[in-house]
Amino acid sequence: MLAIFRITQAKNALIPAFIIFTSNNMTKDQQNYNIQEIFFSCTETKAAVREHFIPVHGLSHIYSGEITVIEGDNRYTFREGETILFRRNHLAKFMKQPVGTVPFKSVSIFFTQEFLQNYYTKLPDPSALVKSHYKGPLKTIRFGKNPLLESLFSSVLPYYEFSGPLPQTLIDIKLAESMTILRTIDKEIDQILSDFAEPGKIDLADFMQKNYSFNVSMERFGYLTGRSLASFKRDFQKAFNSPPQKWLLEKRLTQAHYLITEKKQKTSEVYLEVGFENLSHFSVSFKKMFGYNPSSL
Repeated sequence: MLAIFRITQAKNALIPAFIIFTSNNMTKDQQNYNIQEIFFSCTETKAAVREHFIPVHGLSHIYSGEITVIEGDNRYTFREGETILFRRNHLAKFMKQPVGTVPFKSVSIFFTQEFLQNYYTKLPDPSALVKSHYKGPLKTIRFGKNPLLESLFSSVLPYYEFSGPLPQTLIDIKLAESMTILRTIDKEIDQILSDFAEPGKIDLADFMQKNYSFNVSMERFGYLTGRSLASFKRDFQKAFNSPPQKWLLEKRLTQAHYLITEKKQKTSEVYLEVGFENLSHFSVSFKKMFGYNPSSL
């Protein structure tokens, strides 16, 4: 069974949450395991590209292979032994690939807002938290090889051999241990993990130019730019003199044309990269805009 994360919205509010669904179509090249939405293991024996909206902070340890994370104009590559903190409320593409015959393998720990709020309210003096230098567009934080992090993730691995549900007490202990280690190796991490504010209003045009290829809803784009759906559509029209659906379609197809003709990429690779869900829809839209099929190029 394949465990995958899907994003949902709470009723009457854009609150990200994890829901797990399972499928019987898992291939032998891909194995993903989830334990109660807190710990997640991933193994890829072939290069794979995934697109994600990251609703909660996640700490991932790379056991083997490498992963390239693309966030707007930024690209980072992480390799064996490194640990990454993914900050919540952002979009990213993940390119996971093995190194030689060694598969890509990672284990992740997720920190829900509920857990973090409970954690920080119990600190002796929350007002003494150190201010962070992590500002600007940086959404992923790299930790090099560290014995504390290696010990933490080594202790999580055996959980995947356990057949039943883990006791909540054990999960809480492991999450608290993770927080203690993070706060020990990075004295400024509190300012990230203790920030419970929703996304503020940002430059919509700049954000969309960098993130148009992500296949997310208008509501999600609005949420990430600090706007309601109505405000997002209104501000988008002012910024681009076009409704968002029309602009996104033309922008994605124009980029696809460039990738195929100038970068010599395959149509089967391009449609996902520019934000289409399936090849058929991409081909029909491409021909409608340019007058010929992408395969003819």
